[in-house]
Amino acid sequence: MSFLEIVMQLGDSTLQTLLIFALTLLFSIPLGVLICAMRMYAWKPLQWIPRLYISVLRGTPLMLQLLVVYFGPYFLFNISLSTSYRFYAVIIAFSLNYAAYFAEIFRSGIQSIPVGQYKASRILGYGRCQMFFRIILPQTIKRILPAVTNETITLVKDTSLAFAIAYTELFTEVKQIAVAQTSMLPYLAAAIFYYVFNLLIAGIMSLVEKKLNYYKI
Repeated sequence: MSFLEIVMQLGDSTLQTLLIFALTLLFSIPLGVLICAMRMYAWKPLQWIPRLYISVLRGTPLMLQLLVVYFGPYFLFNISLSTSYRFYAVIIAFSLNYAAYFAEIFRSGIQSIPVGQYKASRILGYGRCQMFFRIILPQTIKRILPAVTNETITLVKDTSLAFAIAYTELFTEVKQIAVAQTSMLPYLAAAIFYYVFNLLIAGIMSLVEKKLNYYKI
């Protein structure tokens, strides 16, 4: 099988990888914002909930979390699920995991804003919402972009962990073709895809950073 034929055969699984990537970002970022808000502004006794969540999700492997989400309903509650649940398990596990990381990124960004910015906003007569959305949030986004970029790039590579529950994404199909063809070409195709996709993400985020670079002379 030629390299071009391998690339063509990987079309469907590549779309699955892109779908995992897109849906994980779609769900994990808003969830991360919510967890961050609870972590910083919730009633003090309730702040231990997001703290514990972040500690557990960041302290255990993503693959383990994926296996728990996929096999948990059956072993814990004796609920039999169809094979289509594999996709939902991947999205749930990935979103929960990345939300913990994004929550800490958002928290560090907000806390990095000097106290003087808050005081100046109050002196200028801004309300709490106006202060957050007009003064604090724009600066926070600028500060957390490098960390968000790193997590996004890591997510592209982590999509390959879906093979742990036999979900057919790019890396799963690459291994199957490589074994069947006894060839390294499928791995080369996968490497090119991951590299080019990450290069594209890094380029887009770099443009966004430059757009927000209001310190330049």
